[in-house]
Amino acid sequence: MIGKLKGVVDSYGEDFVILDVHGVGYVAHCSARTLQRLPPVGEAAVLSIETVVREDMIRLYGFRSDPEREWFRLLQMVQGVGARVALAILSVLEPAELATAIASGDKAAVARAPGVGPKLAQRIIAEMKDKAPAFAPIDPVMAGLSGGVEARGEPGPAQDAVSALVNLGYGQSQAAAAVAAALKSAGEEPTTAQLIRLGLKELAR
Repeated sequence: MIGKLKGVVDSYGEDFVILDVHGVGYVAHCSARTLQRLPPVGEAAVLSIETVVREDMIRLYGFRSDPEREWFRLLQMVQGVGARVALAILSVLEPAELATAIASGDKAAVARAPGVGPKLAQRIIAEMKDKAPAFAPIDPVMAGLSGGVEARGEPGPAQDAVSALVNLGYGQSQAAAAVAAALKSAGEEPTTAQLIRLGLKELAR
């Protein structure tokens, strides 16, 4: 099995790169983000590789980092997510962004990927939520706000602030991150209005 390739970029296709390794051209299918960050033709590149072997084919998938490859594997554990959809998700979200979106319940962020509807996005979040913190440095305060507008029980100022920012058009993960940062500078027992104001300052940076 091939786990890593180091060679020279030979050419690019719509969703793949051909990497020349000592005269042998390997076709590695990649996310759009990975393709954008690879060097021009003729320059050296390194890819983490996931080798998929089937009865009728052997296909290589290339990644700029091991965390991206791990998310590619994890996403395909969700029913309805194959290699194509997994790459589409990784094309619109960095591994850390994906982990944050899952931890904060941001269905809209996950659903930005082509081929991912609201139901599939919700399934991905539900099944991957326990795995997300292991793949990104998520602020525990932010993770505590992951229920967002759907939190059960009596909402507090932080949840209210997240809801208000979401209503203003910000994504769930953006709003949760901003309020988590606001809580660190707001002092004891901040009001909802104070958290909204500080959250907006964070978002404006």
